[in-house]
Amino acid sequence: MGIKRKKQSPVCLLEPVSEPFALVIFGASGDLTKRKLIPALFNIYKESLVPERFFILGTARTEYSSIEFRDILSEHVTTDALWQNFKRHLFFQPIDYNDRITYITLRKTLKRHEKTFQTKGNRLFYLAVPPQLTEDIVKMIGESGLAESEGWKRIVVEKPFGWDLPSAKRLNELLQRYFKEEEIFRIDHYLGKETVQDILLFRFANSIFEPIWNRNFIDHVQITASESIGVEKRAGYYEKAGIIRDMFQNHILQLMSLIAMEPPALFEPARIREEKVKVFRSLREITRADIPEYTVFGQYIEGVIDGQKVVGYRDEEGVRKDSHTPTFAALKVFIDNWRWQGVPFYLRSGKRLKRRVTEVSIHFKTVPHSIFKNVLSEEIKPNVLVFRIQPDEAIELTFQTKIPGTTLCFREVTMNFSYRQQDHSMPEAYERVLMDCLRGDHLIFVGQEGVEKAWEFFTPILKFLDKGKKLIFHINDYRAGTWGPPEAEEFIRRDGRQWWVR
Repeated sequence: MGIKRKKQSPVCLLEPVSEPFALVIFGASGDLTKRKLIPALFNIYKESLVPERFFILGTARTEYSSIEFRDILSEHVTTDALWQNFKRHLFFQPIDYNDRITYITLRKTLKRHEKTFQTKGNRLFYLAVPPQLTEDIVKMIGESGLAESEGWKRIVVEKPFGWDLPSAKRLNELLQRYFKEEEIFRIDHYLGKETVQDILLFRFANSIFEPIWNRNFIDHVQITASESIGVEKRAGYYEKAGIIRDMFQNHILQLMSLIAMEPPALFEPARIREEKVKVFRSLREITRADIPEYTVFGQYIEGVIDGQKVVGYRDEEGVRKDSHTPTFAALKVFIDNWRWQGVPFYLRSGKRLKRRVTEVSIHFKTVPHSIFKNVLSEEIKPNVLVFRIQPDEAIELTFQTKIPGTTLCFREVTMNFSYRQQDHSMPEAYERVLMDCLRGDHLIFVGQEGVEKAWEFFTPILKFLDKGKKLIFHINDYRAGTWGPPEAEEFIRRDGRQWWVR
């Protein structure tokens, strides 16, 4: 009480939420809520980006009291005087996800707090739960009357959205039974990262790049999303999911769509979604017969990362000793449309790789004729444009210049725009995501058709992997702390190219 929150700076960061609201988090005792959601909400609270008339009602199977819930969350934020104010907005109500009676009790608790905080019936439901619980929770929200409110209502579903194409369609149908499409937010937190947002601005606000953003000037595109960590405590999930469901169907394909999409008529969520879906419709099918040519899969074995010895995937707690689950994949993808015909998109992602990095690199074609071939002993390297998503957000462009002196010698230099060097802090991905949900802004969220088209594209690959141990099929070993299996290097080398990571 009496502690003032920061006054938002005039720079164009985040538009404040003006309406009061109730946020109901299902799975509130889990890691996502503790490490990401509550710290993000506390940060936007400190920046005066939400009104005082709000509350957060956590719910899960864990038998916490509201006081215990607040105390546990205090361990995951930098507490200060403002935290004492903020935690007065935090409450907890235990629930059985399959028991309708507990949802009715939750509804009564929700209404009581709505009256106290005068939130006008505005409700945001956030499903921070494993995917196998999503359908049951959505159904219970609808049947218990939680989705009936005097104000607006919205629901946030974390990835993976469904487990395959049939389950994604089933979940979409269930959600639309109780919510309108504009009330559904299918979240991919990667799309909340600053560099991802900047891809659209970079492409469509700068006249020098869009004219060369096509098959005539671009040789190929690479997208890398590597992690140095293993499966940690997620072995139960990962054994069923594997690298394709975990990374490719959502994060990587969404990044690719931003690079490949056509300019929308207007900078509006619906128009951007339409153009991204057109990319998914144009993806060249990878059939079962194509899989050996267009894919490489791997699984990490023991190795060394940051000087520490780490175990192999099959020795991780909760992993089967005969597991065939891939922890690495490299794919070559083609988009069969006018702009990208014949341009390969190389996609790769994996666990226990050399270091954590996510970046998109646009590799332009080499000069059509080198006038320096008689005076240079090496080939002129092509220009590369890089969008680094994490860990150090940046945009870089490499090009050739002359080394000062009387001899004609070339060097490659990099023009770098680093977000770290800016004079204002950037909002974290979950801060942006939560703010957009509370404001009803769909710009960075995935629509129904986009989700289903993504699953449709990966269905042949998933069916092949799910039956892999019964086929003549091999998951290539790669040592932890490397960039993946040697077969992945050969995979791109066959095309006369090599993997790129700055």
